[in-house]
Amino acid sequence: MNDKNERNHYVDVPTKDNIISGFQVSFFAMRSLAFYPWRSLEMKLQGDGSSDILVEILKQTCFHKLCRKTPPSVKYRRLFLTELIKRHEATGSEPLDDLYCAFADVLGSEDESVCYKSYFLPAGDAISLSESVAAISEGTTGLVTWEAALYLAEWALENALIFKDRSLLELGSGAGLTGVVVCRSCSPARYTFSDCHPCVLRRLRDNVQQNGLGAPGGPHVAVEELDWAAVTDERLQELHADTVIAADVVYDPHIISSLVKLLLRLLRCRVRVPPDIYIASTVRNPDTYDRFKSQLDGAGIRYEVVAGPSSQLFPYSRTSQIELIKLYL
Repeated sequence: MNDKNERNHYVDVPTKDNIISGFQVSFFAMRSLAFYPWRSLEMKLQGDGSSDILVEILKQTCFHKLCRKTPPSVKYRRLFLTELIKRHEATGSEPLDDLYCAFADVLGSEDESVCYKSYFLPAGDAISLSESVAAISEGTTGLVTWEAALYLAEWALENALIFKDRSLLELGSGAGLTGVVVCRSCSPARYTFSDCHPCVLRRLRDNVQQNGLGAPGGPHVAVEELDWAAVTDERLQELHADTVIAADVVYDPHIISSLVKLLLRLLRCRVRVPPDIYIASTVRNPDTYDRFKSQLDGAGIRYEVVAGPSSQLFPYSRTSQIELIKLYL
């Protein structure tokens, strides 16, 4: 191997700290186990002949203070520890008591319908959201965080000046991920979370409180019930939104008409300067997304595709197309 190839070879080998960080970030976001850096862990275990890295992984996951306060689901922790034990046993090493103690703890715990997902911000602090274990719960998809919300949050972090000292309205806030990130990192003057499902609104208020929003010195925060078809123009004007954002709201063909009509009213409700409107969508069904764009055209709303985040901070899949557009008249 020549010097150049040798240097490249060593650059590609993750460090111990990177492996541990990869496990921690994936664990608290409850990412699919298939995306964990298992191969890197196995190489480290085989190369060191020691289980020290497993002890550190446990300290940064199951034994971390965040796991005691806002834990991933019992089922998820059980699956995670089962896989960790399996990988450790495959090395032929001596049993690790800490692993089996952690596993015994989750075996004795009851499964729940609600769990927490946590995401680490660039400064190292975490936000934690109470979510439903099921993707569809109590007749709504709004009790979980979807990919476009993470994508929009990443974009906001890279474009924080767009939101600084602005009054924001978020449509279809769901569990609240994007709004919590913006409030914690982008310094808006005011942020209004909104949704229409009673269960979502209750969960949303809990998550806003859980993450310390609304404290003195931070943005003014409100959680509002907003029915797209029923809200009055007067109420929209009262919100004083400089910027409107939404993530993963284009998924049901039956609500596209109401959404487009609302977007048109928002663009027209401020006489002097219309609000900036950004919509992030995971294109799961191209026909549905094309229908949305066609109805925008029909309403006289123009749009342009905005370049997404340059790097991926949060652990989620980008196998589906995610598009961010800005709307204007």
